[in-house]
Amino acid sequence: MMSRSDLYKITKFDPFENQLCRQIRNELSASLMDSIHRQDISILKAVAQRFSPDHVEPVLAQYIDNRITRYREVIAQIRPTTIPTHDTYAISLLLWDQELFFEVHEWIESKWLESRGAEKQLLQALIRAAGVYVHLEAGNPKRAERMAIKALPPLIQHKSLVPGYFNVDRLIASLEPLNSVPPKLGSGSDLLGAKYPPWNNSGAQM
Repeated sequence: MMSRSDLYKITKFDPFENQLCRQIRNELSASLMDSIHRQDISILKAVAQRFSPDHVEPVLAQYIDNRITRYREVIAQIRPTTIPTHDTYAISLLLWDQELFFEVHEWIESKWLESRGAEKQLLQALIRAAGVYVHLEAGNPKRAERMAIKALPPLIQHKSLVPGYFNVDRLIASLEPLNSVPPKLGSGSDLLGAKYPPWNNSGAQM
């Protein structure tokens, strides 16, 4: 017989319906934003330790472990390069190709608030494009479809503002038929690496 406590066990990570899931998602994302600016992975560790596997449901522990793994990949790509954190598109690209779509939304939103005109419209469209895949991950295809419809016109109209290393055409092509498989926007291209080459240990560009 199912106990009363079993009725409240979390079996699916759903930040739209569950407050704890939402708290974990938001706090992890905020820690990543801070880690990117400081290029310091210890910030992520501190947040992850607050939600240790011993104190949360397995599905939550799995989400945290998966997120931290991908966060480490992003930080690892930023550390040995000259990528500046003021380059909205470069950081967004790294986040996107790790399929960190909520984090893409959070990263761009702070830049969107300070932008104007065509750039503001474009950044809002990119936020919505990330939201498409947030909703698809959550099993909300109708919401994803509505968001894609809103994102496409400004993406198409202002795509010339997007740096060449960020494959906006691939994004548009994925959103138009609403492909459920998120596109990789920098994979297979060395354009970002060419713009921001890595540094060696002595501090000289390689």
